[in-house]
Amino acid sequence: MADVVELLPLFPLPNVVLFPEVELPLHVFEPRYREMVADSMAGDRRIGMVLLRGDWRRDYQGSPPVFPLGCAGRIERFEQLADGRSNLLLSGRRRFEILEEVPGKSYRRARVHWRDESEIGDRAAAGASVERLRETIGPLVEGAPAALPDSWWEGMPDALGMLVNRLGFALDLDPVEKLSLLDCDDATSRCDRLVEMLQFLAAERRLGSTGTRGEGPWH
Repeated sequence: MADVVELLPLFPLPNVVLFPEVELPLHVFEPRYREMVADSMAGDRRIGMVLLRGDWRRDYQGSPPVFPLGCAGRIERFEQLADGRSNLLLSGRRRFEILEEVPGKSYRRARVHWRDESEIGDRAAAGASVERLRETIGPLVEGAPAALPDSWWEGMPDALGMLVNRLGFALDLDPVEKLSLLDCDDATSRCDRLVEMLQFLAAERRLGSTGTRGEGPWH
């Protein structure tokens, strides 16, 4: 099924990377994206979230470059406002890669092919990845308002994909780093890459680097 090519509306943003099994609230106000949401609601309710790249501000009202990898979500909740704007809740479903963009609408559309999530694979390796993640993230979230509850670690390693996707979305990582997480085809490799990113962040904090990330790893 991963080879099926479908036409998908695109919603490019500069700092948002959607993951499967993650919910994204959106406020839609631009006319072209109002049309996109109306068409989506009249159809299968799918929208493809993609990340803007390069100097996108120079052509924001046109078609600035985007990364080819994205994640499609389904509109689960929709609220139409009196002035034409809308609030919606998008639930991340499947990753895709853009093959080609298709003109004909005020908003951007593309033919895409789907990238499926692989099985977790070796359970022992996945379990070891869970432990490395727990050991790495613990010192980073100590005292943080968004510290992980114990319930997040239940059901491991079977629930590893959901946990890593939620962390990848919620942590204050560079959007391109998040996209590299999304690019991993299975939960274990995505977890291992996240651990590497968190280890680097921990090293930055030990060295007293303030950077642009604020006081902690959370948004």
